[in-house]
Amino acid sequence: MVTCDFCGRQEPDDGATLTWTTSVENGRHRRYCDTCSREHLRAMEGKLDSEWW
Repeated sequence: MVTCDFCGRQEPDDGATLTWTTSVENGRHRRYCDTCSREHLRAMEGKLDSEWW
């Protein structure tokens, strides 16, 4: 089961997480669901840590 590190959404199907975004912040791997990824795309492109969103 994969959990979105921003909203907490859980996805049991690994295939459904192919549209999710992954990042490394302060050495920690983070995953964001497709909804959070779309909402915060500009911040991600600007390489801002999720604390700034």
